[in-house]
Amino acid sequence: MTVRAQSFGHESRPWWQAGRHDGLHATGPAVPDNRPVAQAWQSWGQVVLVSVLCLPLCAALVWSRMVVGGRRWRDPIAEVGLVAGTLPWLWMVMSPVSAPGGVRPVPLIDLYDVLHGSPQTAVVQVIGNLLVFAALGFFLPIRWPLGPAAVGAIACAGSLTIETAQWTFDLGRVSSTDDVLINALGAVLAALLSRPWWRRRAATRPRRGNTTADGQ
Repeated sequence: MTVRAQSFGHESRPWWQAGRHDGLHATGPAVPDNRPVAQAWQSWGQVVLVSVLCLPLCAALVWSRMVVGGRRWRDPIAEVGLVAGTLPWLWMVMSPVSAPGGVRPVPLIDLYDVLHGSPQTAVVQVIGNLLVFAALGFFLPIRWPLGPAAVGAIACAGSLTIETAQWTFDLGRVSSTDDVLINALGAVLAALLSRPWWRRRAATRPRRGNTTADGQ
């Protein structure tokens, strides 16, 4: 799904040439090829600014659910966090771009290409893809009793849905299997980071046959 127009890029020339969109980078004024982070900010800085401006609203939602709704801190923070931390990435990956789309179903080909290209570009692309569902993966097991496998499956399904939508609506993005795999991996890693706060499964009630009635 990813934050890329041409997933990890199979172009004969780098994404920074000819104003082409790739990854976190959209069409715009030329930026030197050694500044992928600068071009990422140029393309998606507005998403970051809007997200920061929405932080007070997120805090108010948490407070209202805790004070007015009488909820403990765990549920409100997890619910607001997984939504607020995922929506900006969905905004980026579902934004149409002026580039030819396509489908690349063979796994690890795109990843191989980006890892053998510019180191700075590789860092931006891979970390960006890892973060798409990181908030979802971090907060899901805090809110519900889910393990890493379940979190990975949910992230994989979400990523596959977005990849399909990108192709269906012809957003100018390449739908890649590597995008799905890295998005899911990012969610699982984030889930492991939140392990100290995971919600535990309720203890299983004992069967009636294993209990003794009072007075016997």
